[in-house]
Amino acid sequence: MLDLGRTFLQSVERCPRYLAIVDDQHRHTYEEWALFVGALEQYLLEQGLKKGDRVLSILQNRFEAATLHWACQMVGITIVPINWRAKSDEIEFYLNNSQSKFIFYESASGAELAAVLKDQLIPSVFCGPGEKVIKASVLFSNCVEQGQMPIPYASVTDCSVMLYTSGTTGKPKGVPRTQAAERAAGIAHISQNQYKNYEVTLGVMPLYHTMGVRTLLALCLGNGAYIALPKWHAPTAVELIAQEKVSHLYLVPTLYHDLINTSNFSSEKVKTTTKLGFAGAPMHDALLLQLNQLFQPELFVNHYGSSEIYTFTINQQAVEKPGSAGRAGLNERIRVVALDDGAQKATGDDMLPPEIEGQIICDLHSDEAFSGYWERPDADEKSLRGGWYFTGDTGYFDQAGELFVTGRVDDMIISGGENISPVEIESLLSLHPAVDEVAVAGMKDDRLGQKVVAFIHLKEDVLPEELDLYCKDSELLNFKRPREYVFVKEIPKSPVGKILRRKLVAGEYELS
Repeated sequence: MLDLGRTFLQSVERCPRYLAIVDDQHRHTYEEWALFVGALEQYLLEQGLKKGDRVLSILQNRFEAATLHWACQMVGITIVPINWRAKSDEIEFYLNNSQSKFIFYESASGAELAAVLKDQLIPSVFCGPGEKVIKASVLFSNCVEQGQMPIPYASVTDCSVMLYTSGTTGKPKGVPRTQAAERAAGIAHISQNQYKNYEVTLGVMPLYHTMGVRTLLALCLGNGAYIALPKWHAPTAVELIAQEKVSHLYLVPTLYHDLINTSNFSSEKVKTTTKLGFAGAPMHDALLLQLNQLFQPELFVNHYGSSEIYTFTINQQAVEKPGSAGRAGLNERIRVVALDDGAQKATGDDMLPPEIEGQIICDLHSDEAFSGYWERPDADEKSLRGGWYFTGDTGYFDQAGELFVTGRVDDMIISGGENISPVEIESLLSLHPAVDEVAVAGMKDDRLGQKVVAFIHLKEDVLPEELDLYCKDSELLNFKRPREYVFVKEIPKSPVGKILRRKLVAGEYELS
């Protein structure tokens, strides 16, 4: 198998004059971009960095971030990308936990980084526009002045990237991924999305997230063009799609929601976008149907996966079977097993029959799989058992053998002794014409243990009684009906669009 450095050079050699990356003033072909990658690679080597070292990246989706990613692959350096919005205590954790020896940052992350580095002498490079925040920093432009072709030194067993899980409970966990796993995931992504050569995509999913990394890698593998959008802004995204003739999108549902609800959106402006893909969170039926009507895509793909193993399952007919996560991806085997009872842990042998809900597990022999968390034997013990990765997600197979993901083990609502998944209720309520967005959570209740509460951002006024009648008239079982409806100004979400139910439970929201 080719390592990622040689993979990049393969694309340069195949189509040197094809457009590769666009970001504001940067508009480069593959052969032009390669000179930047090679220059940055040489700079890293001159600073004494070597194979196996780690570099912290606190950057938005910009030219510099994408260039750094490929330069690290050439040497065999592990890039550690983190959220550019991270606070100083978070940056300090990532820096110390990853043992990074170099830092790349920009104006948006500079002040928080400066608060961390006051007591630490770690070299840094300032990227993007504006004035460097840390005086000792080197300008990115100075690192790439002497353009040269990159030279690959890495092998497929070298670590490519270390992503950090969101850390919804406890500290985030580092997920090291080899170049072999990354390349296998990129190839599968191209196949499962039926990408052609020379596709054009919007590079907006952050490069600290598995969706962002996969977008960058898959586009380079197929000599496509990566149109960088450093910070999500729906009106700008619409104009970029029209201007650059974007052929496919791979986004979380929240960004799709923003895109089609912005004032300058029109089907005419997105007519070149013929393939849609989503991941990161379930897409409710109403949004799914609306997107299908507005884009009329040739292909609409629901991806289900994680940082640990990129693709678990794929549903290439998302509209025909809403809610289905489909079947195992090209590089995977999956099962649904009994939930742990606390005293006895489930194993990969506890396969459940169709329609019975349990925990979803995936085969660790997958070409896309990681081999364990970074210095977290406790997390390995919990999630890696008998050659299987226990995802922490709940779901079931239907009679046709397709997987339905019902939520997180930790999100499961136990009300009156019944297990209730929020996703089914959210999908139903999303179809009500007055509902814009909805999230369901379990709130403490003296009698039931937990009660089902629906938190709703409205399109138009509606009474709770009307929503309750809507649920009663549906096929939703009575014990699953929300016992309370709360109208909020917005649904709290993570930077990549995942609903933060813990904030709803903690009362961290504003009433509308």
